Amino acid sequence: MNPLTRMSVNRQLLLLLIIMVIPVLVLQVYGSAKAEQIMKRNVTNAYAELNKQNLTIISRDVDTVSKITSTIIANPITQQLGADKSSGEVIDRVRKYSAVDKLLSTYSTAADGSEAMNYSFYVYDPDDLYQFAPKPQMSSYGVYFFSKDRRPLWYDEAVANKGIGHMQVIDSMVATAAGHKTLAYIRAVRDTSAGNDVIGVLVATNMEKKIGESLKSVDLPEGGSLYYTDTDGIILAASDMSRIGTKLEIPKDAYEEHSSGHTKHLVAGSDIYVLTNNGGQQLVYQIPTRSLLQQQTELKRIIQVLSIIYLALCCIVMTYFWRSLMKPLQKMASFSRTYEPGKLVPGTPGKGRRDEIGVLMAALYDMARRLNMLIKDKYQMEIKQKETQLQMLYQQINPHLLYNTLESIYWKSTIEGRSESAEMIKDLSKLMRISLSRGRELITIGEELEHANAYIKLQQHRYAFTFQVEWLIPEEVLPYLIPKITLQPLIENAIIHGIKHMGEDGEIVIRAVLENETITISIEDNGYKEVDVEAIGQVLEGTVTGEQSGYGIRNIQQRIRLHFGNGYGLEYDHREGGGTVARLTLPAVTAAAEQGMTGQP
Repeated sequence: MNPLTRMSVNRQLLLLLIIMVIPVLVLQVYGSAKAEQIMKRNVTNAYAELNKQNLTIISRDVDTVSKITSTIIANPITQQLGADKSSGEVIDRVRKYSAVDKLLSTYSTAADGSEAMNYSFYVYDPDDLYQFAPKPQMSSYGVYFFSKDRRPLWYDEAVANKGIGHMQVIDSMVATAAGHKTLAYIRAVRDTSAGNDVIGVLVATNMEKKIGESLKSVDLPEGGSLYYTDTDGIILAASDMSRIGTKLEIPKDAYEEHSSGHTKHLVAGSDIYVLTNNGGQQLVYQIPTRSLLQQQTELKRIIQVLSIIYLALCCIVMTYFWRSLMKPLQKMASFSRTYEPGKLVPGTPGKGRRDEIGVLMAALYDMARRLNMLIKDKYQMEIKQKETQLQMLYQQINPHLLYNTLESIYWKSTIEGRSESAEMIKDLSKLMRISLSRGRELITIGEELEHANAYIKLQQHRYAFTFQVEWLIPEEVLPYLIPKITLQPLIENAIIHGIKHMGEDGEIVIRAVLENETITISIEDNGYKEVDVEAIGQVLEGTVTGEQSGYGIRNIQQRIRLHFGNGYGLEYDHREGGGTVARLTLPAVTAAAEQGMTGQP
């Protein structure tokens, strides 16, 4: 069996919509992810090559500074400061100082208009032989002498490197730029004539600007940053100069050793890092993936908008087909489930339709109307048949009732004279009036109780003993219908077969209960005889025939079922404490409802 047939058509349509939409969404997600990966790979490879070229230019600039420092160190003017500082006149020391200062000034001036490098020569002068030279450094270049207590922090490290230059971020020695950090190329100056003696330390400052010019030539996406760092991650130069001297916080594996000149790249969080190592320094590009993939994001947004539009169109199309096809089918299914034979059929929906749905709806509603007509015809025939049967039953019971009543009047008049005859005749007339009921077959319970009460009064006049009658009838049951002359035969049986010989101890209880649209009326007596309930049940069901088969109660059973169906009727049972209970079960039907059922005005 097709499992879809176990689902409603609405759910089948919803499943179809999901099947149509999911591949589009999956394709969108997968395509976006693959496009992002491809773009990251291609762009990262391009920036890796650019990083390598950019580092080559920076290395060339550093080599240029290194060559200039070599030239300055080898110059005789610089080397003359290495001669015996204590010999000679002061004027000789002044000449040496001025010559070196002028030499450094020459190299600290840029001829092409670019950012100039500043070369400073720091000489250790513990004996203060050059006391005439300015102590505070007021210029960014020149020769400066210092004593032991003013030795720069980086001086000893430069001497320990034995003439090998290195780059380091230091605090500016210029008094006017206190607290400013600068990238310096530091190199010890040895006395070429004395071997290992150190004359001083040559410092080339302002290198961050020189390298910064090379960094500016690279255009990274918005939010990207460039860093020139040492192997410990200390920033030597950057696109943001305020970061000089601080540590660059990037993933640890970014600083894993790799061969000089080799470029590596990695994605960490929301950034892409491209690094190239060149000896002791490396150039780092930090590129935000958000900026890098901005175009990809715009394309993804366009795809999302198109997907939403597609989804909306699918919903509109599905809604149209649901209204056009499913709603009529639902109406037909609802009508088929709720339709009951004989129930009024509403107008056929969608009369103007010419498709298969319209033909099917018209056929279904027309078939229901034809079925109603057949049921109505059959029902009317059954009603006429029942009316004929009822009339025959009433014709049999009315003479019997009249005979018993006249006999009661006769005996009462013979024994007591005529003093109570008028009252008995009045009760008799009431019995006759209710029995005839202007041809009605169903009367209200109130009218039937009035008929029963008149009968009881006649019987109380007839018999020498006085029996008790208790009425437990709620007013709410009085308007409902009951076949006429139903209670009187049952009360008569209770008197004759139950309490006739009990005198004043005899008791009859008549009660009624309305529950769940069903009325139960019981006639109870406290008679001392034990009745055969099973035999009475056979009489009621018509399984016993003959003169002794209980014509009266069988008549009541037939009339109730002819009017209300086999679910209702009469039954007998033993009364708790002794006696017999005759119990009637009737539907709670009013005169107006009964007319609606039969179609009578």
